[in-house]
Amino acid sequence: MNEFYYSGSNTLEVMANAKRYNTFLENLIINHIPSAGKLLDIGAGIGTFAERLRAKGYNVYCVEPDDAQREQIAQKGLPASASVEDVADSSVDYIYSLNVLEHIENDAEALTLWAKKLKAGGKILAYVPAFRILYSSHDKAIGHYRRYRKKTLAGCFASAGLQVETMKYADSAGFFVSLIYKWVNRSGKLNSKSLSFFDKFIFPVSRLCDVFCSGLFGKNVYAVGTLK
Repeated sequence: MNEFYYSGSNTLEVMANAKRYNTFLENLIINHIPSAGKLLDIGAGIGTFAERLRAKGYNVYCVEPDDAQREQIAQKGLPASASVEDVADSSVDYIYSLNVLEHIENDAEALTLWAKKLKAGGKILAYVPAFRILYSSHDKAIGHYRRYRKKTLAGCFASAGLQVETMKYADSAGFFVSLIYKWVNRSGKLNSKSLSFFDKFIFPVSRLCDVFCSGLFGKNVYAVGTLK
């Protein structure tokens, strides 16, 4: 299997300051935790969400192949390893992965490997970028192979033996912002001031729009599946 390698460390550091967006993702993770067992954060980055969940009393183990990012995770006192294969089969109650599958060339094979780490009845949450039309210089710069539709993500879950129980688009206003961003920003760099404006003023509106649009479109799509 081709392991993923993340080339966007600066992006992670910028995104760590997106308070409203990160709170949404944290709540998304928590809302689907099936029990108080072991959680696995795949592609943990610099430990942004693992650290938040640990503070709430959850038992989180991180997988991060990037050496520099894994060192930052270790400095936060979080357990971590470089590969999913280091995790014992049938040992995890819940796996969450935020913006990771798009970095892996063979995403279906990766998801199948992840599913082997679940206990019977365990769950996986995968949150990924949506819609090929939004693929931009930023996607290319940070190593995205693809963006997803609900159908393609559902296919990956099915091939991994996961029964999808939730499938939604997210950040509907962000769809249009990303489309504009694609046209005007050719450098692929994430602007911290623009992100701050989006997080403070646009994302709250986007969450309201998601009530009506989550079945149709969004900047991202996510699925929650249970091991059959």
